[in-house]
Amino acid sequence: MGWAAGIVVLPMGGSMTESHAASGPVTFGDGDARADQMHQAIDQWLAELCDAVDAARASEQFQQWLDVQSRFHDYSHRNTFLITLQCPEATKVAGYRTWQDDFDRHVIEGESAIWIWAPIITSRCPECGDGPTYHEQNDCEYDDTPPDEWADGVVGFKPVPVFDVSQTEGEPLPQLETASEGDADGLVTALVEAATDLGVSVEIVDSEAWPHGDAAGVCRHVDGDPHVQVRSDDTAAVAGTLCHEYAHALLHDPADTVGKEAREREAEAVAYVVGQQFGLEMDGSARYLAAWSDDDSEQLLTRCERIREVSTRLIDAVDIG
Repeated sequence: MGWAAGIVVLPMGGSMTESHAASGPVTFGDGDARADQMHQAIDQWLAELCDAVDAARASEQFQQWLDVQSRFHDYSHRNTFLITLQCPEATKVAGYRTWQDDFDRHVIEGESAIWIWAPIITSRCPECGDGPTYHEQNDCEYDDTPPDEWADGVVGFKPVPVFDVSQTEGEPLPQLETASEGDADGLVTALVEAATDLGVSVEIVDSEAWPHGDAAGVCRHVDGDPHVQVRSDDTAAVAGTLCHEYAHALLHDPADTVGKEAREREAEAVAYVVGQQFGLEMDGSARYLAAWSDDDSEQLLTRCERIREVSTRLIDAVDIG
């Protein structure tokens, strides 16, 4: 899952947003205040995007989050928000001891930690979901099994420090197999093969027989199940369109035309994240935030969560080999 005990290794980069360039990345204080500051930083970032007068600049900041999400797709949307705010150029992160013990690398003296959320895992009451201590204090009367027989689960989250590879020095990292990156032909094949796992049927239609005008792809429901059609084109375009239409299939009911423009931007954002993950050149869009101009912070947060969940599901379903 890429928590402090592990490492995410992806060969891609990023850049600092203009809004943080002058004052530097966001930093958090010590001790008990840190968790509240992390929550507040996320809320403020979302609020600023919603209230931004300069839509193009807001969209650039939002697209930067998409870039971070593509590099850390196993992370929660809240953790990728935090990485975007603190170190948007991060590509590979791990905990202090993990760098030392697993990779023979050391954090450079004076480097500041990147703070993210890590799960607190302990035994949980099957009824109320609390750990033993809180279970004793609440009103839950469950006593069918003793606490030492309860299954483990997530009962909360805590701030943990991680560091990007650029903040470390030492032995070179193991080389990853990257031959498939940027291989549009292989990605198209893998996307088509992923359709069964995604619960979607897919059809690549020859351009001469394409019945849907200027549209590059469509998603409809056939007998209640999503069916994607994509017009035959160069393989990079087909790959991007497949990702876009899969996003519609997993996110949206095609019969619902309310908020169509906003849903198009959601699907476009998913396609961007997935394409970036597999090394395809993906066109950005300055229209992301413009389509969601009526959203408040909570609605934008929900959209980001949906984008993260669907892009992660797509990435995990694709097996390029």
